[in-house]
Amino acid sequence: MFNIAFYNTENFFEAFSDFSLTTNKKWTIRRYQEKITKIGYVISNIGRSETEKPPTIIGLAEVENEKVLQDLIDSEHLKNISYHFIYYKSKDARGINIALLYDTAEFKVENSKAISMELQDRYGKPEHTRDILLVTGYLNDVKIHILVNHWPSKRENDEGTEYKRLVASKKVSDIISKLKLEDAEANILVMGDFNDNPTRKSVKQLVTECRLYNPFEALRNFSRGSTNNNRQWHLFDQILLSDTFFNAEKRRLTFDGADIFDAPFLKNEEGKHKGFPSRTFLGTTYHGGYSDHFPVYIILK
Repeated sequence: MFNIAFYNTENFFEAFSDFSLTTNKKWTIRRYQEKITKIGYVISNIGRSETEKPPTIIGLAEVENEKVLQDLIDSEHLKNISYHFIYYKSKDARGINIALLYDTAEFKVENSKAISMELQDRYGKPEHTRDILLVTGYLNDVKIHILVNHWPSKRENDEGTEYKRLVASKKVSDIISKLKLEDAEANILVMGDFNDNPTRKSVKQLVTECRLYNPFEALRNFSRGSTNNNRQWHLFDQILLSDTFFNAEKRRLTFDGADIFDAPFLKNEEGKHKGFPSRTFLGTTYHGGYSDHFPVYIILK
């Protein structure tokens, strides 16, 4: 069995980076090291109850650079796993990027590339956001394509920013169309923080146009999600699969389940935010938690 995960790590920056200077957040070496240890511990436990091991592949959002990723895979809870990472610096205005960690003992990378998106702000000026990361490799000798995403956030309001996520959705759809032109039976995983729930147009459009399955559509409810805003649960973090993962023929990988990794240690234990993700910062106030998102994962067998 293989565990494939995605985790938005909430402003995972180096100590003394521009993040601390421009956001008025006191981001020290000690706090950075604590974050490294905590994120490593989370990753080491995602899906362990099903597979008895950490994820083979995990997409990450909101990481600053290669140093953060190297420190992470060298950390206490991950150093004995043969993790490597794939990272490309984007032109994102906040300086946060996406990456992919993978266990070299189980996943063999063939190639990778970052695919940029062209966005415009409300005044028609170019706006930079995170790239889409495309990684192709072999898992259990089966070729798979992984698309890691972090779509533009809602920020002001849904109506004012939805068009950006629709652009992102269309871009992913175009990438998948090209992959399927080369191989109609391509095995494709689309993971990320979509900043939209499974029932929103940007996600539904992608699922319909590309014949994908979204197991997270059935997981969201009023009391559970991957992130919480204004006391409302959202399931922005999702992993979608091509229909090829539902064919049980020999030597194929098949879908076996999906879940939100919302273990008790990841939640606030008390106060008005009890049960919500224990985050690193709330505004400029340091809380010393893990992230404002829970990880999500799927199981393949």
